[in-house]
Amino acid sequence: MKSFLTATLLLALSASTAVAQDLTTRYERTNARETATYFETIAYHKMLDKKFNQIKTIEVGETDAGYPLHLTIYSADGDFDFASLKKKNKRVILINNGIHPGEPDGIDASMMLLRDLALGKKKLPNNIVLAVIPLYNIGGSLNRTPYYRVDQNGPDEFGSRGNAQNLDLNRDFIKADSKNARVFHKIYQMTDPDVFIDNHVSNGADYQHIITLLCTQHDKLGGVMGEFMNKAFEPGLYKLMKAKGYDLIPYVNHFGETPDSGWIEYADGPRYSSGYTSLFHTFGFVPETHMLKPYKQRVEATYALMESFIEFTSVNSEKIKQLREQTKQSVKTQQQFPLTWKEDMTKYSEREFKGYTATKKPSDISGLPRLYYDRSKPYVRNIKFFNYFNAGNFVSKPDAYIIPQGWWAVIDLLKGNKVQMQRLEKDTTIEVEAYRIDNYNTPQRPYEKHYIHNGTKVTAQKERIAFHKGDYIIPMNQVANRYLIETLEPTGPDSFFNWNFFDAILGQKEGYSSYVFEDTGYEYFKQHPELQTALEEKKKQDTAFAKSASAQLNFVYRNSPYNEPGFMRYPVYRLVK
Repeated sequence: MKSFLTATLLLALSASTAVAQDLTTRYERTNARETATYFETIAYHKMLDKKFNQIKTIEVGETDAGYPLHLTIYSADGDFDFASLKKKNKRVILINNGIHPGEPDGIDASMMLLRDLALGKKKLPNNIVLAVIPLYNIGGSLNRTPYYRVDQNGPDEFGSRGNAQNLDLNRDFIKADSKNARVFHKIYQMTDPDVFIDNHVSNGADYQHIITLLCTQHDKLGGVMGEFMNKAFEPGLYKLMKAKGYDLIPYVNHFGETPDSGWIEYADGPRYSSGYTSLFHTFGFVPETHMLKPYKQRVEATYALMESFIEFTSVNSEKIKQLREQTKQSVKTQQQFPLTWKEDMTKYSEREFKGYTATKKPSDISGLPRLYYDRSKPYVRNIKFFNYFNAGNFVSKPDAYIIPQGWWAVIDLLKGNKVQMQRLEKDTTIEVEAYRIDNYNTPQRPYEKHYIHNGTKVTAQKERIAFHKGDYIIPMNQVANRYLIETLEPTGPDSFFNWNFFDAILGQKEGYSSYVFEDTGYEYFKQHPELQTALEEKKKQDTAFAKSASAQLNFVYRNSPYNEPGFMRYPVYRLVK
């Protein structure tokens, strides 16, 4: 009997070993010198799906590269329906990898983590479900070379930052120029993650820390979630990583030549992944391993941090659920929303920073002084971390927005983000609050395929607008309220207006012949003394205007019923009862 049990045990161990060997990653086979290609990554995830009932890999949608974006779900009970999982009180952690394929740490770490959970080497708590995007930027991954990110310490070869459109996908979450971002919206809305992790590798200063962490800025996240982020979630991760042998530090966003004097917390706007997820009330994080550390150390640190996220989320499951539900309910009735956040340089916390002494030495190229970090002179000191921000540019929530159906590019984005809308059943004239664009600045060079506006100024006035059957009414009593405010209010830094979705209104389509309108305009002008007064006031304030006949004629035109109504009128209207 004993020999039979021994033989059975040996056979089981042998089978387990065979499975484990079969699941060895390229990273492991090459002793941490190489990272998996896109095709190897997807094949590996599909193999996990085939071997283990608790893992499912699905295709969600096509990317710019022509290949589908995949999502791998790890659910211990084999339930992969997120509506069902929410009813079972599971917390969902969404992990994104390879948004910058030259930063592949999360790609390899996630493959090993999923495998180790499936093999029982690690245990996933019963209240946690993992949703993993194996490799997000497929186009960049296919553009593989040993030469990108020249300063990075491994792996031997990897993909490029730009995707198949040469877009930086971590600037694309609001404007969604890429198919990748459109599919990400679908994944995000499907999973409604409690915690979001976007794995990266940092550039910048040299220091001793292997890994840094960018958390959604707690004041910007706001309310009870922001307080929990600042006082519990972030410190909890630091404690867990310390127990694993890692000294975590905030993402090094220093404002001097070196980080010695401290730095400001990175304020992740909604164009970035964690800034986007905060609009829908998710705890968002961007881990950044340090580029100069060996690849093995970086992957191991990424693996350890993902374990820490799982542990903290599991232990604090009910609290995280309660805070998110509370926030989702409160945002429905919230009346005032800030659109900007400015660092408060009078307040800071202190963090223990392990750096290297920075000095100067002659450049071997130019002979002139160059920056040099002396690793023979490490130091440990407390630095100032300016992690408090003041909110500004508050806007009042309307009862609803109205968008004419002709602006379908914006409407499609709203639909992709599960915004609740209804359509007018018949032509209707409605009194609304309409914005006029008074001023805006536009750079001379494009940024991520756009000439993104800034410094936008508007004035609001009541107008009666004729809307048509099929135009969209968006009630402002929904979970997406914050997303709607930050994209539809034109003065928001990442508004759809600033991202050029409405630039057609900035070009005049109608006009006048000056010699004819001189007479027509005068007839209107002499019958409206208020316009005469306004003209005289502007002449007093603006000497150049006072000397320009054409400018004064145009002023009359702009303030007459002959003026083109759509010119400079923002075509998203506020319904305010």
